[in-house]
Amino acid sequence: MEPQDTPRTTVVVATRDRCAELGRTLRRLRALRPRPPVVVVDNDSTDGTTAYVRSAHPEVRVVRLRRNRGAAARNVGAALAATPYVAFSDDDSWWADGALETAADAFDADPRLGLVAAATLVGPDDRPDPVNALLAAGLDSGPGDLPGPRVLGFLACAAVVRADAFRAVGGFSDVLEFIGEEALLAQDLAAAGWELCHLPEVVAHHHPSAARPPSAWRRRRELRNALLIDLMRRPPGRAVRSAARLARDAATAPEARGALAEALRAAPAALARRRPLPAGVERDLRRLEDA
Repeated sequence: MEPQDTPRTTVVVATRDRCAELGRTLRRLRALRPRPPVVVVDNDSTDGTTAYVRSAHPEVRVVRLRRNRGAAARNVGAALAATPYVAFSDDDSWWADGALETAADAFDADPRLGLVAAATLVGPDDRPDPVNALLAAGLDSGPGDLPGPRVLGFLACAAVVRADAFRAVGGFSDVLEFIGEEALLAQDLAAAGWELCHLPEVVAHHHPSAARPPSAWRRRRELRNALLIDLMRRPPGRAVRSAARLARDAATAPEARGALAEALRAAPAALARRRPLPAGVERDLRRLEDA
């Protein structure tokens, strides 16, 4: 299809204390044609991010939060979008020319489609992210004429959603905060009956920030959130086994010990949001895990 003059997709960027990198991302997004509306959600930065955006990028809407909401900050930006579709960028990622229009065409053509998982190219040499191969394998070609393989996962910095579908399922979880938030959203969209697929021709560029949390923190958060997702969505037996495995590992691994303590503190909030997955979605997840 020929590109439309009116943008159909708003780009939402959640950020915290990466002002210089955010500036590079905003310059890249500003160069896209048609230029998409951009909403920046500042997760209580201390480096003058909000003031910088207002001064250097007056075309961008910026919202400053009073506390760091992690991945759920994206929900704030998505709520402000007036377009039918919302794309997510991190402050160290941006969309390739034509990517947003290609994704919007796919949404326009298929009302069942709730999320497009893009291909991600990493760094200045455009290395394919290893996740691309997993997405390309997918679950299967999906029902009818879906434009790509069905998936139950994605990278948040390389995803486009149907705004109504995203809002209807509640967006990203405040309980998880950050790391692994994509898995829960994918499950919730699928449970609500939306299709998710991978389109390799939709491309995002990711130049990972040097200002990243330590690997031990990330590992602890991965373990914590995997257990919390099981508590919120998976069968009771699986959640019990996950908790027992983490408790066993906590005896010897500091990351597991920290993850278990954090998961126990968040468990009441997770259980209050428990909604077991439909049998079909659970079956698809088990197929992926077995593979």
